[in-house]
Amino acid sequence: MSFLDKIFGSNQLEHSQDKSFWKNIETENDLKVALESSFEQKVAIFKHSTRCHISKTVLKNFENQVINSDKKMDFYFLDLLAHRDLSNKIAEDFGITHQSPQLIVLENGKAVHNASHQSISLDLV
Repeated sequence: MSFLDKIFGSNQLEHSQDKSFWKNIETENDLKVALESSFEQKVAIFKHSTRCHISKTVLKNFENQVINSDKKMDFYFLDLLAHRDLSNKIAEDFGITHQSPQLIVLENGKAVHNASHQSISLDLV
């Protein structure tokens, strides 16, 4: 890791290397699977900007909450810079204004909670 990466963080998706609870949303089919899963249990979608320090900090805090929780639900991760089209589709399909970072909770095919920035917490679910 370079000196600048240590200060500002890298653009790599660090969550995927050590946080096994994440399921990535990279295609419309992945989004469809997440939506279908919401009929079995709650689903959380975390929309993350890999270039934003605030988003990185909020993501790290949220991941720590998940690791220390016993909540039974599916956690999905969306790199919104790599998949802007999917981020826009989520906003349109669920009638939620796009934010970054953003947590959207789905239950029975509908968005039941959403939060952005420092309001993101596992308590929403």
